[in-house]
Amino acid sequence: MEEKPLYKDPSQPIDIRVKDLVSRMTLNEKISQMLHESPAIPRLDIPEYNWWNECLHGVARAGIATVFPQAIGLAATFDPDLIYQVATAISDEARAKHHEAVRNGDRGKYKGLTFWSPNINIFRDPRWGRGQETYGEDPYLTGRMGVAFVKGLQGNHSKYLKLVATPKHYAVHSGPEKDRHHFDARVSPKDLRETYLPAFKECVQEAKAESIMGAYNRTNGEPCCGSKTLLQEILRDEWGFDGYVVSDCGAISDFHLHHKVTNSPQESAAMAVKNGCDLNCGNTYGSLLIAVQEGLITEDEIDQAVTRLFKARFKLGMFDPPEMVPYAQIPYEVNDCPEHRQLALKAARESIVLLKNQGNLLPLKKDLKSIAVIGPNADALEVLLGNYNGTPSKYVTPLEGIKNAVSPDTKVIYAKGCDLIGTSKKGFDEAVEAAKNADAVIMCMGLAPSIEGEEGDAANSDASGDRILIDLPGVQEELLKEIHATGKPIVLVMLNGSAIAINWSQEHIPAIIEAWYPGEEGGTAIADVIFGNYNPAGRLPVTFVKSIDDLPPFTDYSMKNRTYRYMEKEPLYPFGFGLSYTTFQYSNLILSAKEIGTSEQLTISVDVQNTGKMAGEEVVQLYLTDLEASVVVPKCQLRGIQRIHLAPGEKKTVTFTLTPRQMALIDNDGRCILEPGAFKVSVGGCQPDERSKKLGGTFLTETFEVKGNPVELPY
Repeated sequence: MEEKPLYKDPSQPIDIRVKDLVSRMTLNEKISQMLHESPAIPRLDIPEYNWWNECLHGVARAGIATVFPQAIGLAATFDPDLIYQVATAISDEARAKHHEAVRNGDRGKYKGLTFWSPNINIFRDPRWGRGQETYGEDPYLTGRMGVAFVKGLQGNHSKYLKLVATPKHYAVHSGPEKDRHHFDARVSPKDLRETYLPAFKECVQEAKAESIMGAYNRTNGEPCCGSKTLLQEILRDEWGFDGYVVSDCGAISDFHLHHKVTNSPQESAAMAVKNGCDLNCGNTYGSLLIAVQEGLITEDEIDQAVTRLFKARFKLGMFDPPEMVPYAQIPYEVNDCPEHRQLALKAARESIVLLKNQGNLLPLKKDLKSIAVIGPNADALEVLLGNYNGTPSKYVTPLEGIKNAVSPDTKVIYAKGCDLIGTSKKGFDEAVEAAKNADAVIMCMGLAPSIEGEEGDAANSDASGDRILIDLPGVQEELLKEIHATGKPIVLVMLNGSAIAINWSQEHIPAIIEAWYPGEEGGTAIADVIFGNYNPAGRLPVTFVKSIDDLPPFTDYSMKNRTYRYMEKEPLYPFGFGLSYTTFQYSNLILSAKEIGTSEQLTISVDVQNTGKMAGEEVVQLYLTDLEASVVVPKCQLRGIQRIHLAPGEKKTVTFTLTPRQMALIDNDGRCILEPGAFKVSVGGCQPDERSKKLGGTFLTETFEVKGNPVELPY
């Protein structure tokens, strides 16, 4: 009887099994496994496998699944614990779907266990259509959310991965969409390490992400999916990453077709693999055989990539009996289950940001005689779903949510009013009539995934998925003005994935809610906030600027004048801002020391009390300002978040710890230096700026001093 090969023995260490399997494969077979659509190798009992899956905010493109709020909405919760729960639910559904598909002989696209999420790019410019997929503009918040999401996807088993998470797009990637296949993002060493890399580093080192996806663009001249600097020197050598790298789809062919850094598919394939890109979403790696024959790459270099890929598949338990893999036992019934729907509702509620509430118009009474619901987003499914979405088995639009929330005697009058885009006003009269016959008006306006998104996806975008203007599109604002002229109280509900310059609304509309693309239970969550079943506490993960004129050119990747950290113009709504139906008082801000050495941590505590009449949540934020830096540094930087629940009158003490690494700056050479000098700590429900204060935010500040000589710390 033939002895069982090592790779089929689950008792052997994974490294030994993988080495044994790869040693048995021909060069052609190895190359076939480096394409995202990997064919079966029957003689070795290797089943076919498609590496392409998406789960940005729920298992996507694979039929019925729970649809959570879009990533930008998840970021607005400022709640990493919730993000971990969401990712855990997503990975439960993904596992259940995968094993059901395999039982049915379906190993096609979107049925595997390797997921190309989360998107942890920095949302540096509101024009970028894919900004909705990110966790906003701040490196610290993006890192906390990214780490929680990766951990929730990958699970915590000592031997097996639940899924493979793939933080993307590495690195320095955030538009323009139309230029992404040939664009060179030029960035200073300081901006690279201060802004664009931190979240990737944390996902790799803290969350142990098994995979990373490279970006389409070049960074400082090197195509990201073949960048020695990014993939070898930083990712593997400096950060110790030992997983695999996958290209964005078609990115390897861009090397010769658009970036013009190589002359042929075989040169592009060789360059990418030699610099550490193991898997090709696309088919350019089909040219690796020619590359070997031409001496552009060796079989040993190909072996290294194939080894990394199979290591991930073995860690997922794909070559072990299902009964040995705990995650293979997750029942199919968890998909789209009631508990996950409840979690989607919780996430949608937590994501909603109250931007304005003049005269405490909100919450509305549920027993008003009549309410008019007006606007192109009031009854639209697509604005619940965002992009990279699954299909909900049932969903609640804002209109349905409002109907479900009010008393049986309240009349709800609906008028669309206008389309999202275009110049037609033929629905205005009906909308004005509806408003005149109502005690209050709820206007559902904003954007949609058809206007903003990825190149090729957003059919009605002005610029290949991006936006050229950041105002309300079409005639939406004109409709708003006509309804305002009726004199009826208006609640404006914004559904969108990026910042909109709603300057007129901020001046004239008494109540404004930001609801993002809120997922399958979005309408219920919106109604819960409007009618007081839920007290909103979301915070903006992006700055809402007043005008496009306040921004540098879209193609400028310098952080100067970008995001709250470096913006010089006053924003419409600041990053970190959000109101509540109750009031919170901060007191007793205490630092563990007024002077510390360069190797010491600092503990900060503050008392937060609910001084209003309604229970609510508060997002306590800690910001740090370096007052005596030798280089240009951010005005302030988020360095801690805690979302807490307080009953009326209840007081809690919140504690943060600042590490020397968090106090350090990035100098112009990209080095991490802790300089002695004075620092300011600000703690409150918003960032420490004048605009937040003017809009009703509150914070306390203290200073401390770091003593000693400058110290270079590991990045």
